[in-house]
Amino acid sequence: MTAPVVCPPPFTHTPTTMPAELRSTSHGQTLVLTISNPDLRNALDPAIYAAGTEALHGAERSAEVRSVVITGADGVFSAGGNLQRLQANRNLGAAVQEESIEALHNWIETIRAYPKPVLAAIEGAAAGAGFSLALACDLIVASRSALFALSYSQVGLSPDGGASWSLARALPRPLATELLMCGERTSAERLHALGLVNRLAEPGGALTAALELAQTLNERAPNALGSIKELLNEASQHTLNAHLDLERQHFVRNLHHANAGEGISAFLEKRKPQYR
Repeated sequence: MTAPVVCPPPFTHTPTTMPAELRSTSHGQTLVLTISNPDLRNALDPAIYAAGTEALHGAERSAEVRSVVITGADGVFSAGGNLQRLQANRNLGAAVQEESIEALHNWIETIRAYPKPVLAAIEGAAAGAGFSLALACDLIVASRSALFALSYSQVGLSPDGGASWSLARALPRPLATELLMCGERTSAERLHALGLVNRLAEPGGALTAALELAQTLNERAPNALGSIKELLNEASQHTLNAHLDLERQHFVRNLHHANAGEGISAFLEKRKPQYR
């Protein structure tokens, strides 16, 4: 009697899900933070928010870091929030979503208060909270082919991540209203014409252009850049008289900083300054 032939079970492939992460690399004196969530077009989540906040706190203490560039992996900046996760959160207590948004807002506030320049390098899409994140940065460099959208209204939501605050400060009310209420895709070239995007790059070149701009900033006195950022952040909260007082304080403090001595001497001696 012949023994039965036992066939092995067919091979089955279980698709793997790539984890969402914020990758950190260095390019000279510039810290590059890369949003990576390949299965969801670099959608943001609480783990990325926390990593971004932690990375900036660490870089603030490092004299080796003069600037930060935030970008996205694989030719996409960020699709914003994960709608599947938001749908699931509807079945949970409100505190769950409140905690998630608070983590995003902690990152946004950290970027705004961070004393060194933060740049966004945009390829592909910057949508929803991804657009909000870009607006929180000090400077935006975008590919000419990049597209921006705040499509919250199209899914019955209102903005988060400071989008309404940033747009209200940067644009006339009718334009801010259009971007938020219509939620339509807007080209990088239009946003450049409106003054929201600082520099345009050829497709695929946004990160390189952002790093070049960061290098220009790295050659400036860090204390002076920190003062400029603080003055810009505080300007809308002050009367002219109060802001003039603040400018005086910063100017005198920076004049008596060693970097002013180096900068003035270098200018008079026609050489490149070496700031610390």
